[in-house]
Amino acid sequence: MSDFTADWLSLREPLDQTARDLRLLLKLLAWRRTKGALAVVDLGSGSGANLRFLAPHLAGGQTWRLVERDGALLVGATWPRDPDGKLTAEPLVADLARLDLDELLAGADLVTASALLDLAAPAWLARLAAAASKHRPALYITLSYDGRVELSPGDPDDREVLALVNRHQGRDKGLGGPALGPAAADHLAARLEAAGYQVETSQADWRLDADHGPAIAHLVDGWAAAATESAPGQADIIAAWRDRRLDLARRGTLGGLVGHLDLLALWP
Repeated sequence: MSDFTADWLSLREPLDQTARDLRLLLKLLAWRRTKGALAVVDLGSGSGANLRFLAPHLAGGQTWRLVERDGALLVGATWPRDPDGKLTAEPLVADLARLDLDELLAGADLVTASALLDLAAPAWLARLAAAASKHRPALYITLSYDGRVELSPGDPDDREVLALVNRHQGRDKGLGGPALGPAAADHLAARLEAAGYQVETSQADWRLDADHGPAIAHLVDGWAAAATESAPGQADIIAAWRDRRLDLARRGTLGGLVGHLDLLALWP
């Protein structure tokens, strides 16, 4: 569930774009209209999907700092054409687990991230909340996996395999120790509220159908690998489940839902 290859990011980007909660996005844009030029810090930016989606909506002057551990993804980062020169982007190849978040967020008006929180440990989220409460940027953090997966048609082994996937989400994903996984977005929301932010979360689910066959196949492979790592003794059962699910995905008859949460936090 922490596969961030360029191929996977390309597959998931259109799913992410359509899943984002419109109500929270509109609230962010209303906040933006009260600001001048924006300094934006994008955490775990990958190939720049957040910038590509948000910059045209935010409009006006924007300076983005793209923070990503995998420099190869940043090399491929692109952003919308800007003939007026109002949009600039600075890549920063760095490990978020080791960065001084207080220093990183200093001067930021907006902090963004996508598909990141569920990889984080409680201690890292505490550091993020502390740095945010000191510098008081808005936070728009989207598409955090929340543990809900529904596949259609169903399979007798769905429940067990997906439970093993969610168990795997609690392993160390490189952000400060064992990850909170599906509980991470609510955990950060509570910390930010305690610090004085006005916080809202909303479901932002992927809706998968026949048009998403390659993405579904990629998910099934990843889920099977994670489940097998969680329960090696059930490898044969998981492999058979994977084969059945991949067969349906290739025939365009497997669909479903993958649950995510969007979070918007504004300083009052």
